[in-house]
Parts: sequence; structure tokens; C-alpha cells
Amino acid sequence: MIKLECPFPQAKISIIDDDAENIRYIKSILEWAGYSSYIGITDSKSALTTLANYHPDIVILDMHMPAPNGHEILRAIREDLFPGQYLPVIALTGDTSSDTKTQALHAGASDFLVKPADALEILLRIRNLLEARQMHVSLGHYREHLEQVVQARTSELKATNRGALEALARAAEFRDDETGEHTKRVGDLSARIAVGLYLETTLVDAIRLTAPLHDVGKIAVPDNILLKPGKLDIAEFEMVKLHTTVGAKLLSIIHSPEMELAKSIALSHHEKWDGSGYPEGLVGDQIPLPARIVAVADVYDALTHERPYKKAWSHDQATDEIHSLSGRNFDPTVVKAFLQI
Repeated sequence: MIKLECPFPQAKISIIDDDAENIRYIKSILEWAGYSSYIGITDSKSALTTLANYHPDIVILDMHMPAPNGHEILRAIREDLFPGQYLPVIALTGDTSSDTKTQALHAGASDFLVKPADALEILLRIRNLLEARQMHVSLGHYREHLEQVVQARTSELKATNRGALEALARAAEFRDDETGEHTKRVGDLSARIAVGLYLETTLVDAIRLTAPLHDVGKIAVPDNILLKPGKLDIAEFEMVKLHTTVGAKLLSIIHSPEMELAKSIALSHHEKWDGSGYPEGLVGDQIPLPARIVAVADVYDALTHERPYKKAWSHDQATDEIHSLSGRNFDPTVVKAFLQI
């Protein structure tokens, strides 16, 4: 007999057959071919336990055995023991009927051999199936590697985006809040209100990240207006109001879910519940919920910290003011959540 090259000498091979003589025959072929890791199982009742502990690379399975028979063992291998894994199973039987072959293949057999099988044919089938298994294993490892690379790159991109958003938010506040703490406080408080409203964690995190960009459009407001210590006149206030639409335009340059949320907040955080806000005069639920949340957080922080045109209010004064404006400037549900925290 022509001796075949054995490319997988360490492959783990399981032979399940209630005829010990058949197992000895196949073992002798495997040993002659150069395979060194194989086990024989004559008791079909212990077959699944043995397979679970052995973790074979290929199984040679006799289909006609006492219960559980080969068909039952094969179904258990595919459905319970190694689901989703590419484990080649060669169905071995003395029954040459087409029904037996069809049943074996339907149950998940990878190949089919009729007893008594030729030694060379057995080795060729084993080699071919082990090569296929090696390809599947290699592809699986490569896919896992790609997933890890994608996850790493995604994490890096998220970190970069987060840093860019934070830098952009600080740039918007730099002229009237050099520390940039206002934007951070508004983001944190907005997230706490969102939690109080039982929003999903992913949305809470997104609001925390994007709320600081609510005033990014102030980049377009001249210093003499932005830093004016007194009350703004009508023309100056109209200039300030433009920061909502300017901010939305700036944030629309980059297309991502986070930027869409930031754009919505920047555009609508000065809308009022009763429709008297700007820039679009939206009423009630027409105002996006994240913008309604940021509106409360922004006003609270502005009231409780000193600005060029005002002294800082106390916490109680600020909360009383927001409570008094519930249903007019602010969404009552958002105000309720704010007051609870």
C-alpha cells in the first residue's frame, strides 16, 4: 500500500465502534500512517463523556450500535457537545442502503465509509477532513484576531473622538470660562438628570459626552457682546441667539450618532416648553428630550456661578427659579427629575 504523508501526526482521533476488532483495525492503520493520538470507544453509553473530555479533532463513528446508536451520538455531538464547531465526523457502517447514508449526512456526518473500508481510503478521508478542519481553525483564529484589532481601533477612535469633543467644548467656553468647567458641569448634571428620567445607559453616556457642546456656537459671538457686563440690547441679543444655529452648523460637518445628538442639543437647548424660546419656537415635546434636559442643567449652572453680567446665586435661589419656570421655560418632567437629585 502506498504510504501517505501524515501532515497532522498529533491530531486527536476518536473511534467509536462497539466492535473492538474494528477499532483495532483502524488503530493499526493510524499507527502505520504516523498518527500518535487516538482513542477507541466500544461502549456507546460512555462515548459522549469521553469525547467531551478528549476534545478530538476528528471522530470515526459506527452508526449501528446499541443505544445510543450512531445517529443519536452524532446529533448530540452537533447540537449539545460541540455546537457551532467544525468537528469532522466520518460515519462508518456496514449498511450500504441509501437511506442510511442520507440519515447520517442529514444528522451532520462530514463523510461516509462502508465497512470493510479500504485502509488507503480511510487515511485519505481522514487527511482531507483534517485539512478542512485546520482551515476552519485558522480562519477562526484570524477572525478573532480581526475582531480584537477592530475593538482596539474602535476604542482608540472613541477615545480620540471624546478628546476632540472635549477640546471643542472647552474652546467654546474659553473666553468667558477659562477653566472650561461650565461645560463639564453641564454634561455631568445633564447625565444625572437623564438617569433620573430612567433613560438607557447608552443615551445617558451620550448626553454626558455631547451636552458640553451646547454652546459651541458662541465661537461666532464677538467678545464685546459675550463679555458685556451689562444688559444686552435687542441687536446684541439677536447676535447671541445665533449661537444655536451656528453651533448646529458646526456640528453637522461630522456625521456620527454622537454629533447628531450634539447638533440637536446645540440647536434646541434655548427652546422653551411654552414655545417662546429660540431659534424655532418649538413647543413641548417638539423639543428633543436631550435639549430639554440640557436647558435645565445649563440654566442651573449659569445661575449658581458668577458671570460678567451677574453674581452667583445660591443653590436654593437657583432651584426655586427653575421650579417657578416649570411648565413655561422647562419641561415639568425634567424639572421634577432635576429637583429630585
